Amino acid sequence: MDDAILEMRGITKKFPGVMALQDVSITVRRGEIHAICGENGAGKSTLMKVLSGVYPTGSYDGEIIFDGQPVHFNGIRDSEHVGIVIIHQELALVPYLSIAENIYLGNEQRGASRLIDWNRTNAEAAKLLASVGLAENPVTPVIQLGVGKQQLVEIAKALSKDVRLLILDEPTAALNDIDSAHLLDLLRKLKERGITCIMISHKLNEITAIADSTTVIRDGRTVETLDMRAGEVTQERIIRGMVGRDIESFYPDRVSSPGAEVLRIENWTVRHAVQDRKVVDGANLNVRAGEVVGIAGLMGAGRTELAMSVFGRSYGRDISGRLYMHGKEIKARTVAEAIGNGIAYATEDRKRYGLNLIADVARNISAAALDKLSRAGWVNGNEEIKVAEEKRRDLNIKTPTVMSVVGQLSGGNQQKVVLSKWLLTEPDVLILDEPTRGIDVGAKYEIYTIINKLVADGKAVIVISSELPELLGICDRIYTLSAGRITGELPVAEATQESLMALMTKEKEHAG
Repeated sequence: MDDAILEMRGITKKFPGVMALQDVSITVRRGEIHAICGENGAGKSTLMKVLSGVYPTGSYDGEIIFDGQPVHFNGIRDSEHVGIVIIHQELALVPYLSIAENIYLGNEQRGASRLIDWNRTNAEAAKLLASVGLAENPVTPVIQLGVGKQQLVEIAKALSKDVRLLILDEPTAALNDIDSAHLLDLLRKLKERGITCIMISHKLNEITAIADSTTVIRDGRTVETLDMRAGEVTQERIIRGMVGRDIESFYPDRVSSPGAEVLRIENWTVRHAVQDRKVVDGANLNVRAGEVVGIAGLMGAGRTELAMSVFGRSYGRDISGRLYMHGKEIKARTVAEAIGNGIAYATEDRKRYGLNLIADVARNISAAALDKLSRAGWVNGNEEIKVAEEKRRDLNIKTPTVMSVVGQLSGGNQQKVVLSKWLLTEPDVLILDEPTRGIDVGAKYEIYTIINKLVADGKAVIVISSELPELLGICDRIYTLSAGRITGELPVAEATQESLMALMTKEKEHAG
């Protein structure tokens, strides 16, 4: 194709015991935004790692044609040399270096003496930041930026390399709605400048809003490429290609019948771990047996800080307030104490805090409940494998064996391992922080089904999510949080995205 900037032909990539990609072909037109969709484990990220040289020439079969010429990449530097830049889902920034240092890391701006010209570095970085709409001083350490701003720094870094084809792997997975909208607007502007973009995303509403073409990959094979401009391509149409069947609803049906109160939080206040400010300010909320309660808030509102501080004071300082379980006040001063009182917390960052990625599935599942599997201080290995196999079967974890390394599983299956770990502690209250972040629509449906089963068994579930449609689809009630304060509580029957957003952006009524 004359207007094609990229063709990948017959790409096949094998790992030991696994066929990750089989005869995958994709064509990307010059100056378009091309989306790639598929379930977790379908091969999307693997394909992009082949393209960018992470998996070098010789480690796969097939050919890559870029700008009309066959190319052979033995590393990321080779692909960047021709203008292909990839931004991975896990951002590759050095937190304690400045924005400018990160942008030009490995591509330093040197003066006549071959020493780094810091004036030039900061001045050029400032221009790049302006081009991506980020009003930050280039000398600001990256650690001081939120995830949304860090994503923009990554794009500025790509622009510094004269990017022609920008690959973004789940660019909005960790962003709230406002930051996501800003990023999508930026991609439209890059398109106007002639930069071609490939975007991997599980957020189908964003794909239908921004993509010119969408390639669907299933089980390591190309299913189809849809022309998003030729007609009405719905989210349901994309899902059918991804999973090979229709999903009648994004959210499984559930009959709500809440029982007695399980957890009550009263006047809960938490100060920042380092800075002298409140991150949670006098919060009051409760959840009942058989009920799913949502917590909605913009990034920085204090949602995770609230959850972690309740879970054994694992975040913050100068924590005050009261916790009640089944009407009786409890102490949860440590994680072990929280677990002992029937509280479990599944973190939003499963790879950093939720899992040991180099350990096997069985060891991860048993990690929080070793006391149930131990005798005289020794873990019963046979019992550990037995309960792990039960959870693998109950939660449909797709792994050949519970002895498989958990880091090799797809995101959705890793999340099921996290849930299995906490379900093994037999909690009365399960707090789920962004439980479907970065997983595909089919795996999301399975997670929602697991939540429904938990509440049907009388458990109380709290869900923190940045996706308002998700909260509206699975919750009974939703609390809104703004700047550390609970600003509202709505039954789902009365809630809308607009009413929730109004409460989420409500100013604090009292100084903190």
